Order: sequence, then C-alpha cells, then structure tokens
Amino acid sequence: MEQLNAKDLQSSLWAAADEMRAKMTADVYKDYLLGLIFYKSLSDKTLYKVVDLLEDRVPSSVEEAQEIYEKAQDTEDWNDLVEELTRDFGCCILPKFTFTAFYNQINDDSFLLENLHQAFRDVEVSQGKTYENLFEGFDINSKDLGKTPQDRNLLISSVIKALAHIDFNKYGEDALGDAYEYLIGQFASESGKKAGEFYTPQQVSQLIAKIVTSGKENKEAFTVFDPCCGSGSLLLQVKNYISEAQSKHVYYHGQEIVNQTYNLARMNMMLHKVSAHYQRLNNGDSLSADWPTDEPTNFDAVVMNPPYSLKWSANENFITDPRFAQYEKLAPKSAADYAFLLHGFYHLKTDGTMGIVLPHGVLFRGNAEGVIRKHLLESGSIYAVIGLPANIFFNTSIPTCVVILKKNNSNRDVLFIDASKDFVKEKARNKLSAENIEKIFNAYKERKDIEKYSHLASFEEIKENDFNLNIPRYVDTFEEEEPIDLDEVFKEYQDACKEESDLNETLNGYFKELGLNIKLEV
Repeated sequence: MEQLNAKDLQSSLWAAADEMRAKMTADVYKDYLLGLIFYKSLSDKTLYKVVDLLEDRVPSSVEEAQEIYEKAQDTEDWNDLVEELTRDFGCCILPKFTFTAFYNQINDDSFLLENLHQAFRDVEVSQGKTYENLFEGFDINSKDLGKTPQDRNLLISSVIKALAHIDFNKYGEDALGDAYEYLIGQFASESGKKAGEFYTPQQVSQLIAKIVTSGKENKEAFTVFDPCCGSGSLLLQVKNYISEAQSKHVYYHGQEIVNQTYNLARMNMMLHKVSAHYQRLNNGDSLSADWPTDEPTNFDAVVMNPPYSLKWSANENFITDPRFAQYEKLAPKSAADYAFLLHGFYHLKTDGTMGIVLPHGVLFRGNAEGVIRKHLLESGSIYAVIGLPANIFFNTSIPTCVVILKKNNSNRDVLFIDASKDFVKEKARNKLSAENIEKIFNAYKERKDIEKYSHLASFEEIKENDFNLNIPRYVDTFEEEEPIDLDEVFKEYQDACKEESDLNETLNGYFKELGLNIKLEV
C-alpha cells in the first residue's frame, strides 16, 4: 500500500480542530478531538482487520471494508469474527458503531450523539481493563459543545465529517502516533497556562530522555517512571534514545492526577503501539499516597515535569514516609517541589538516572528546602544542574532548571551548566534547537569546565557556598564591556560640534536672505 505524507496527516487532523476552535478553548476541545481521533483509529483498524480475516487482502478504502463488515453479520462466521476481533483489539466495534457508520448516518440525517456514547461505553466495558473509562472526559451533554442537544449533535457531526476521509491505514507505521503527539503540542501552544497540566515541550523531553538513557545501551530491557506523566509525552521520548533492540522492551510506568489527562496518556500509549504488557499507568495523586508499591517499585530512569511550587498538605505523618523520612524535613506547604523530587528519587534504581524540571528556587531557598538540599548533596545524590532558557514552557515564562540525580555519585561533585542563553526564537516562545540540545548533552557527558558555560564543582566548593546551588555562583557568564577610548570619544565630540557650527552658519545665511531676525550661535 502506498504510504502518504505524515505531515499531511498532521495538517488534516489539526484542520479538524477548526470545527471546535471558535466555540471553546483548546484545553477543552482537545479531549473531544483526540477522543474522536483515537476512536476512528480503532474503528479503521477493525475494518481493515475484518477484510484481512474474511478475504485475506487489503481493502481499497474504509468504505469498502464497512460494506463487507455489514454483510458479515448475516453469515455463520459472525461469532468467530467477533471473537477474533476481540482477541486482537481487546474489544469489538459493531458495524453500526464504526466511525464510517456514523459518517454515513450523518449523511442520512440519522446520526445521534447517544449512539456514539453507547459505542464508547461498549469499548470501555470490553474484556480486561485496557479501555476502562477511557472516554470518561467525552461528555456529550456538555454545554461546551452547544446549548441544545441539536447544537451538540451538529458540532460533533461536523468534526466526524472532517475526520471521516482521513484513512489512517494509508500512512506510515508511526505516523498516527507522531501526529497525535503533534496535536498535543499544538493544543498546549493554544492552552497557555493550562498546558502545564498535560505537556512538556518536545525539545525538553528530548534532552531529559537523552540524559537518563545515557550509558544504558547494554541493558536488555529498560524501565522508566514518570510520577506526573501528563499526556505521556516525556515517557514516550525514551524509546528514541536507546538501541532498536531495547526499544521493543521499554516498560513505561506513569501516574497522573487529572482524569482526562490520564486517559489522554493511555490513548497516546496505544497510538504509539505500546502494548498493555509494556505500560502501566495509574490515575492518582503521587504525593498523597505512594505508587507503585508492588513490583517493580524502582526504575532505570525517572523523568518528571511536576507542577511548579504547588501547594500540598505537608502533613506531619509524611515525616515517617520512607520517601521523605531520611531528609529530616518535609517540603513546605507552599511549594511541593522537593516532595515531587524525593518521591521520584525514591523510585530510582541504584544505578539509575533521574531528570526533573523545577523552578530555580529549589537551588537556593532556605529553611526546610535548604535542609533537604544539604542531605541530598551530602549523599552525592545531585549529579548535575542545567539552567534552561526563560520562556521555554507554555505555562510559565520563568527560567527553569533540570536537576539530574543519581544514587552512585561517590565523589559528591556537581556539574553546573548554564544553557540559559542557548535557544532559538519561535514566535512568542524560546526553543532549544537540536544543536542546543547536543551542546548541553556533550557538556553533561564530558563533565568538565567550559568557560562561561559549565563548571564541575567539588563537594568542598559547594559546602563553602553553604550548599547553595544557584548557577551564577559556579558558572561566571559575565561579559566585560570593551574599554572606552576617551581620546577617540573626545575627537568625535569635537567633530560633531564643528559640524553643528558649520550648519548653523549656513542656516544664518538663509535667514538673512529671507529677512528674518534669527541668528543661531556659531
């Protein structure tokens, strides 16, 4: 089958958002559009599989496959077909509930949102827990879709029509997963502060994934955990930076507190062809109760982009929680940054690597945070601190840093990298280019001083700085101004005065000729 251009798929899917863009914000309509795209993908795969099973060929279109599927209902092989589809996909979408069937119903003026809702429910209650509550955020009665049932019916119909002619099976193997990722990024760009709930900019995810997988090339399998996984974008980057053999054996573990975002991560995993065997996602609060508590509990890599300086309970009972107990103090109620960091670090293997994005305040704030930071430094847990450019995230313009942690850094030295000036402008935001990422990664690997860019600080040096990790204390980026030649400046001043005098003399001549009683000083 001829494969179509993946960029065209991205453009076509983004264009489908036009139907909703005028009526609601991106952080709302993303759940509807992405839900429909996921359902269409599952529906199209079902139709193609039907033709493969019944006629051992590839159909010319989903329309042709729909006709074959509808006719199959009346044959003696129907029950066997349903069993086979359920075995392959974990569910069986009936002919009347396929995406193509809904499109045909729209053209016949017989489409009802209730039927789409029932189709979602059928998928959700199919065998196992693969699809359990997956479409929970798709509220067909939401006023966001329209004030009346008819308005809501019309809006969803228009989106289905916009998607109906896109045949996902005619694109490359990874095209739909990549397109889904592209859409999530586009939604984040439009969502502003809300984007922090579900998306880490791809270039930051690439940098962290590149670092946490470094040196793990010989492992037969790789485990990664994100306790604040959002849409799963940061987790999924890992497979791009390990060997091809390893990439088939990456075990993804993630937890997300927002239900709709958790479901988005599940869809993202499935569209990236991550089987249920290799993924374990949980809907829950990472701080209030530890997870996972059954095997595996520790991972080769931990990656995190938690909400910055989030308020949390800091309940005194947490001081005996094994995640926090050895650090003497709890993160303050006003900022859970260190609570997230310690939770993730607790789940890191002895030879693992953790990368977490945090505000710069964690590097120098005192009181409880200062005590926790001192314990981490004394145990050699903080391995590197990377300063990122400002205005790189969708939900904040403040500069942030990536803190890299390990459990086996006996030297207790810390590498500081100031990458705050390395970025390219992209519209209103700053962005790390491929060259910027490579420069940071090479400095991280080499682990040595680079003038005005990086510094490897010994534990004694950090101790002398009272365990303050503020990057400017270690990386001097001050640029001296060029010396001023006063003789040259005075000569330029004299030349300017002479030029002004000559001009005034010329003007005085003009004034005299015009009979004006004006005389400028010469």
